[in-house]
Amino acid sequence: MNKDRKIKIAVLMGGPSAEHNVSLATGKMILGALDKSKYFAKGIVISRNGRWPISPEKVKKEYDVAFIAMHGAYGEDGQIQSLLEKLQIPYTGSNSLSSWLGMNKPASLELFKKSGLAVPKFVTLRKEEIGLCRLNKLAVSLPLVIKPANHGSSVGVSIVKNKNRFLPALLSAGQYSGRIMIQKYILGREVTCGAIEKNGKLVALPPTEIIPKSGEFFDYKSKYLPGGSQEITPARLPKNLTKKIQDIAKKTHRLIGASGMSRTDMIVEKLKIYVLEINTIPGMTKTSLLPQAAKAAGISFPQMLDLIIESALKKVTSY
Repeated sequence: MNKDRKIKIAVLMGGPSAEHNVSLATGKMILGALDKSKYFAKGIVISRNGRWPISPEKVKKEYDVAFIAMHGAYGEDGQIQSLLEKLQIPYTGSNSLSSWLGMNKPASLELFKKSGLAVPKFVTLRKEEIGLCRLNKLAVSLPLVIKPANHGSSVGVSIVKNKNRFLPALLSAGQYSGRIMIQKYILGREVTCGAIEKNGKLVALPPTEIIPKSGEFFDYKSKYLPGGSQEITPARLPKNLTKKIQDIAKKTHRLIGASGMSRTDMIVEKLKIYVLEINTIPGMTKTSLLPQAAKAAGISFPQMLDLIIESALKKVTSY
């Protein structure tokens, strides 16, 4: 690549998931923050039915790298990554397998558990089994968190504290996924910690403590509405606990084989840290957590985007 010319970036945004609008917000933030002296960037808005405004083959011909600013199904679960790999288009973030693993919450939590990390007890069921599911027959008891097994942005997530809410919560989660996760609810301090690759080294960012204002947990409204939650970065935690959280964020990143960046959500109950999930494409809207954490570490949003792009261009690809 000629170092004297601007790097051409296709920012892929939108897509056929319930997180389409969040993806558009992420994409617009990225387009607005990219250093115009370094990059020529254009948004490629993929429709809700998965149609591209230009062909992926044309993206390969006209751009140097694809910046994936998509969340949820298609954009974050390995599908678009697999397509880009087949076409040999360099792209930001994790490869197709790591993306699938990050989005598949039961699979990633089983991996984390086997590696010695604490995770909340959970069971899964297929959408078709909702009518047959009985609360008193489950291996987990109230209170529960019920969520789609492969979705993000807390879409379709419910906290269930009594049996009357059990079936409605299953039906809500079933609207977004064919597989549902029923997880033990743990009352504790909600924290999240980002990891980013910098100069070939994986660096954990300062953790953020999340105190939702609009609900009991960090739901969709808390995440994306201004003032929806109180977010404290760095989190008000002892140094040794902060270090443990950062070590876990790096460990989960490495366990799934993530690239570029990730963000791991956790619950701290007393001094025990439970891993809830890992996000391979964290949100980058005005209220998003990864940019906040990077800023606390002295990394501006444009600088963070530089690091993500550098990681994509340096990445040794297997396709």
